[in-house]
Amino acid sequence: MKLDTGKTVRIGFAFLSICAFWQMYNGIVPLILKTTFHMNETITGVIMAADNVLGLFLLPLFGGISDRCKNKMGRRKPFILFGTIAAVILMLLLPLIDNSYFENPTIGKEILFVAILGALLVAMGTYRSPAVALMPDVTPKPLRSQGNAIINLMGAIGGILYLLISSVLYSKSRTEGLEHVNYFLLFLIVAGIMLAALCIVMITVDERKLSDEVAKIEAEHPEWDLTEDDGSGNAELPKDVKKSLAFVLISVALWFIAYNALETWFTTFANVEWGLPLGSANLFLTIATGGAILTYVPSGALAAKIGRKKTILLGVVMMAACFVASFIFYLSFSGTFTTGDTILFYVLLFIVGMGWAFINVNSLPMVIEMCKGSDVGKFTGYYYTFSMSAQIVTPILCGALLRYVGYWVFFPYACVFMVLAFLTMQFVKHGDGNVKVKKGLAAFEEMD
Repeated sequence: MKLDTGKTVRIGFAFLSICAFWQMYNGIVPLILKTTFHMNETITGVIMAADNVLGLFLLPLFGGISDRCKNKMGRRKPFILFGTIAAVILMLLLPLIDNSYFENPTIGKEILFVAILGALLVAMGTYRSPAVALMPDVTPKPLRSQGNAIINLMGAIGGILYLLISSVLYSKSRTEGLEHVNYFLLFLIVAGIMLAALCIVMITVDERKLSDEVAKIEAEHPEWDLTEDDGSGNAELPKDVKKSLAFVLISVALWFIAYNALETWFTTFANVEWGLPLGSANLFLTIATGGAILTYVPSGALAAKIGRKKTILLGVVMMAACFVASFIFYLSFSGTFTTGDTILFYVLLFIVGMGWAFINVNSLPMVIEMCKGSDVGKFTGYYYTFSMSAQIVTPILCGALLRYVGYWVFFPYACVFMVLAFLTMQFVKHGDGNVKVKKGLAAFEEMD
């Protein structure tokens, strides 16, 4: 049994478009709110947190609705199609209103901008879970970690595409001295990327045919199914599987609390404690992202050899160890960055990125391994509910600790939550791709 890489890459274009959008949204919308509409940081922060708050409700809701969809295109493609089109239309209105408000500011335009922003977040929320659920729908359970690695890689490519395009079109030399920056061209290009990705998925992925093929394969391996039939035709998770599901979801929240603290507060920490400018601090984070990108595919292959749980635990240990080493580095820091200091910290953050890839690639497949194929969308929504809840909590919690306790707590904060995740993962006994089976063992021996 081998993963169909080409098929998975084509499916991954849906996630590529999502990641390109969010990279742009998180980079530009705060700038527009601050520079054009002159909103303060508190109001801007509330608006920017709205996508995570909405995600708590929208992602499991539309994941579950797509599970029950019986459209001729399949269960997920209708949501991907209409969600993407709605998002593209709404997002193109934002720079137009931004430009119009700059020329002639009115309260009506400001309200309209925020309203369209809210509608856009809803549109994106309608198809994120279905888009992510498409890969496990058409991939046999033992291969889902490898498939998720490719999906994550495609998402990273989407983010990098945006960063490269924006760095060329809106470089310092092109924008310096401008009273107002017109972002419409960038929105238009990202919209084009999203529509091109949509066409690839809609034209080249036959969801119903692929889902039927996987259903036949999994019917030959009943040992893969962790659910029980209660006699009414409804699949029910056994108590021990429910326990594993609960603890893996708690673990997801814990390691997202740790990693999102790094994403949210590192640039501020580096500036306050080390005097590093934004560009230098962002370069460290870019190194971490690079470590993750280079490790996405190998982490799926490693999980096929030693199991998802062990691979995740390896990633947790790597990240916790690097946070401890970073704290020691912080305590011994002399006050001026030398070449040796820079290289050492590059190495530490590169390993952090590698550990994050080991975790991130294998955690979603562990969650959806515990459900029947008809519930993949709902369980994908559960995963995002816990991960996004963490991303709502940690900017506030970590920020409060930095302000009222001191910036020295930054690395210990991240380390503590990784250690807690290591402990909760000890109670997870199901969802591992490297399971013992009663028959069909030869299928596992051919995986690579």
